[in-house]
Amino acid sequence: QLQLVESGGGLVQPGGSLRLSCQASGFTLDEYAVGWFRQAPGKGREGISCISNRERGSKYVDSVKGRFTISRDDAKNTVYLQMDSLKPEDTGIYVCGAFRTSVQPFCYTTANLYYYWGQGTQVTVSS
Repeated sequence: QLQLVESGGGLVQPGGSLRLSCQASGFTLDEYAVGWFRQAPGKGREGISCISNRERGSKYVDSVKGRFTISRDDAKNTVYLQMDSLKPEDTGIYVCGAFRTSVQPFCYTTANLYYYWGQGTQVTVSS
């Protein structure tokens, strides 16, 4: 069964940190670009960050630049999102997605490119 499973969400105070994980099963991630998307209450799905296959490049939405870091460990079939200096507006369900692509130094946070999706993990930033 091909699937992505997210973990690492939770409740954290403003200024705190969380590390999200996106682990693939049933397929190997090394030929896939992986993205993280956020679904905030009352809002649409927003592309937060992505990482190309073979870790050639990454991308961040302006609101998280300098605070979030995406990385991948293909040996563990897992992509991570390290989130530091969290703000209340970072609250939402974080979902990872993947799509197979040629080796390239860039990636996209356009949701309709992705065809494998996880179920999401809740992140709540509140005092």
